[in-house]
Amino acid sequence: MTGFTPKDPDFHARVSADFAKQALMRTIGARLALVEAGRCEISMNKRDDLCQQHGFVHAGITTTLADTAAGYAALSLMPPGAEVLSTEFKINLMNPAAGQSFTARAEVLKPGRTLTVVRSDVWADNDGKRTLIASMLATMICLAGNQSARQ
Repeated sequence: MTGFTPKDPDFHARVSADFAKQALMRTIGARLALVEAGRCEISMNKRDDLCQQHGFVHAGITTTLADTAAGYAALSLMPPGAEVLSTEFKINLMNPAAGQSFTARAEVLKPGRTLTVVRSDVWADNDGKRTLIASMLATMICLAGNQSARQ
C-alpha cells in the first residue's frame, strides 16, 4: 500500500468506469487487474497481432500499458470530477517483451495538486517466470472538471 489518502472515496468505481471507456484497452485485450489508492495494475495476454517482426510484443503496446496504468494510479488520488493526462514520460525497455502475458504495475511516487509523479513497471510472465521488461517514470497532470481534456 502506498499510504496515500484518496480525495475521492469512490475512486475505485471512477477508475473502473473510466477504464471501461478506453477503446484502445479493449482493442489490445487489456484488463484492469488492481486499483488501490495510488496504485494500478493492467494485464493483457500476448497476441500475435500485437507483436513486431521478431515475435515480441511491440514497444508501443508495452508503453501503452505502462502509461495507462500510471494514469489510473494518479487518477485514483485526484479529487472527484478531475481528469488525468500524461504530460511527460521516459521509458526504459530493458528486455524483449517475450511472454504469455504482461502486467503493468504503477505506483504514485509523489502526488500533487496539479502534477503527480508515477513509476510504472511492465512484467512479462512466461511459464511462471517473471521478467521486468520496461520501467517508466511519468508525470501526470490533474485537470479540474472545468478544464476538460475534450476541449
